[in-house]
Amino acid sequence: MSGKIKSRSGANADAISGGVSCDERILRDCHQLYTDPASGLIAVAESVGVKLLPPRKKITVMLMGNHSAGKSSFINWYVEEHIQRTGVAIETQGFSFVTSGRKRESLTGNATLHLYPHFKPLQEFKGVSEYLSTEICTSRQKRFSLVTFVDSPGLVDGDMKYPFDVDEVLFWLGDVCDLILVFFDPMGQALCKRTLNIVESLNERHGDRLRFYLSKADEAGGESDRQRVMMQIVQELCKRPGLNKCGFDMPTIYIPNPNKPSRCVNQIEDVCRTIEKTINQTVQNTLNSLEKDCDIISEAVTNKLCIDRQTSSENRRARCKSCFLTLLGFSIPMALLALLVLGTLSKELLEMALGREGTDALSLYLTPVVKVFDSLSGEQQLYCCGGLVLLSFLLLIIARFSFRTRSTLSSKQKRQLQEKLEYVQEVVKTKKKKLYEEYLRQSVSDHDMDL
Repeated sequence: MSGKIKSRSGANADAISGGVSCDERILRDCHQLYTDPASGLIAVAESVGVKLLPPRKKITVMLMGNHSAGKSSFINWYVEEHIQRTGVAIETQGFSFVTSGRKRESLTGNATLHLYPHFKPLQEFKGVSEYLSTEICTSRQKRFSLVTFVDSPGLVDGDMKYPFDVDEVLFWLGDVCDLILVFFDPMGQALCKRTLNIVESLNERHGDRLRFYLSKADEAGGESDRQRVMMQIVQELCKRPGLNKCGFDMPTIYIPNPNKPSRCVNQIEDVCRTIEKTINQTVQNTLNSLEKDCDIISEAVTNKLCIDRQTSSENRRARCKSCFLTLLGFSIPMALLALLVLGTLSKELLEMALGREGTDALSLYLTPVVKVFDSLSGEQQLYCCGGLVLLSFLLLIIARFSFRTRSTLSSKQKRQLQEKLEYVQEVVKTKKKKLYEEYLRQSVSDHDMDL
């Protein structure tokens, strides 16, 4: 039994090839399947009128809370590098993105938005572009290669003014981030009303993404002091509609310091497990979305080919109808001409032109019409001829309009659509199946995979 199940973190470490973990490779390959310029799903989908968004290669984790809550310190601890400035003062005045890359680099405003296209709507918030920055580091500690941290400004009450609408920006980021970590500082700022108000609003929209932590727990005094602080925070949160839920959880965390041992229970590894769980869920969601998007594209291609067949069939019927009306329209003048010929030419001339049998056949079919026509007065004959000519023109006009057909796909276009359908069904879905098997193999033995 012990050999059947492996821990995910251990399996992921075993799967590292060239410094790239299994989950990272899966997300990267899925992203490539969407964005490949030649045969990516986005390009294929656009050709059939479907709009798709590429999956992200990393999850986005936003940290928020009052100033000096330990957000920047946690990021430094997680990546095991001193990336973010820390201190009692309000160090983070804007939004700082911390992500892994090939070399250490610091980017500002526009460069940050260029690096994260899905964050470009942030520039619509007045003044925020100047307060965006990105810190790129080469750390691959823990699961950092799959995480982008968003370090938000410290929230304070009173007369503190921000150069942008920090509340609205946090709400917008809450819509796009995969995980929101709320840090409460036990040193007197935990009950910051601005923080509580924003948390309440975010909970209404994305309660499943919120996680609450009592940070700097080792500085809260003794166990009784920590319990009292936690009770105050929990009571204040539970006063807010939507936050008064049963089983409210707030782990105590702090940055471990070997030179400053503490008896306080440190649950900071719970944060790591939460991030890892979000990564695993994102991988599963990405693979599931890949399957759904393949089905959407296949259905769109099939519908387009089906509509083209229906249009071709309707065009054939329209052409047949037009030909019939055109023939009918031309037959009326021919009939009038035959009447005139039969009435004016002598029988000898007709026999010379049509032969005896042709003349007899023409007489057989037209004699009744000729008799009726001859029974009419001259004025009536004139009206009758005019009416027949008008009817002929009307039939020809209707035939012309009936001949109007809708455009259809060319043979080349239909062949291309069929190739796209086969590519999605046979190549992309097969690739997705292999990626899913690779993902599951991190946790399940090969023997179980064969069942």
